[in-house]
Amino acid sequence: MSQDLVGQRIKTIRRQRGLSQAQLAHPELSDSYVSLIESGKRTPTSAVLELLANKLDCSLSYLVNGVTAEQMQELELELGYARIALENGEVSEARRRYADLVADNNVAGLVQFRLDAEFGLARAMEAGGDLDSAIATLNGLRASAGDSMTPERHVAVAIALSRCYRERGDFAAAVQVCEQILMGPVRPAWNDDLVELGATLLAAYQLRGDLMRAKQFCAELIAAADLLGTPRATVAACWNGAMLAEALNQKEESLVLAERALAVHSENGDPRNLARVKLAYTYLRFRIRPDEAENCREALLRSQHELAETSAGSGDQARCERELSRVEFALGNFDEAVVHAAAAHDLVSSTTNGLGAEVQLLLSGAYAMLGKRNEAHAAIDAAKRWLEQVTPARRAAQGWRTVAEVLGKLDDGPGSVAAYQRALTSVGL
Repeated sequence: MSQDLVGQRIKTIRRQRGLSQAQLAHPELSDSYVSLIESGKRTPTSAVLELLANKLDCSLSYLVNGVTAEQMQELELELGYARIALENGEVSEARRRYADLVADNNVAGLVQFRLDAEFGLARAMEAGGDLDSAIATLNGLRASAGDSMTPERHVAVAIALSRCYRERGDFAAAVQVCEQILMGPVRPAWNDDLVELGATLLAAYQLRGDLMRAKQFCAELIAAADLLGTPRATVAACWNGAMLAEALNQKEESLVLAERALAVHSENGDPRNLARVKLAYTYLRFRIRPDEAENCREALLRSQHELAETSAGSGDQARCERELSRVEFALGNFDEAVVHAAAAHDLVSSTTNGLGAEVQLLLSGAYAMLGKRNEAHAAIDAAKRWLEQVTPARRAAQGWRTVAEVLGKLDDGPGSVAAYQRALTSVGL
């Protein structure tokens, strides 16, 4: 609550009612005390605010927040709709709703509400691939609302900001954001929020190529999670530890950590997030144990059903179809690979540019194996259009390499060479 704004509202309504400070104060308060409140030099108690609201014939909610109780209820409902839209993968809708709330003059005095809306807007920007806008919004929050943010909010903003920097390919900035909190002169005591921040830092170390530092920090992070013994800390530390172990070619250790995270999440997670974790685990298992492709296919089909049952967003469903296409391709079932890739294509939105490129590349590869050259070339052309939009650069480079490989199978030597050149250009070579 901003005392200056409360005082201004009391003064404005008093004048609208044609009352002097003495008339408003009498008999319970002194006119000098009312003057101090209106000038922002005194903070009234809840009892005094309720008394003044009654005397001014206005709601207590309006004095405190600048909005009526009915307006506050409507704003909270809109915020809830925005959250649901983002959770369901309706990114454009979520961004529109959050932006409308941020622009609403009624939220000017609602500090925490405005923080919720701006943070939600940044997350919607990130989900839509607009990383520059998300980073600007998150840095704006840190600069303008630092004193108003709770420690939990500070950590949540840092996690989102580091993740955005990481996706943009700025790994140094991604590391710095986390280290500013975790590696200061005085190390903070571990809690769930900080373990999740640590997991974000671990991913940034890995992508920066600092695998030795990542390995050392991973051991510290898992020990902290074990000491806390909470589901959230255990899942965050073990899952990101599994990703690091895979990068270090410690494949079986990777699966052990991922299975531990999945087991804990199975007991404590909500159905939708559990379905997402199962999907991610199955693809990790397929990468590590490709000989278990048939079992992975069955697991993915279960994930497909679970995602549908939990009303997961189209992005999650598209990723499941993508993984099914990959597994069917590995099994030599190229017709089935096309079916699942096409289903993923139908679910992909304009905000998931990396996923759109991957789906077209899967289609092109399956068509090439089926000898359908025209369809393969059409999918390659579509993949190229998606890759022009893909961020970060390393992800685009991976896509261009795949384009080169498929064109090589189609005996398009010049096209393959050009795609390899685009891959090198994407990473600055």
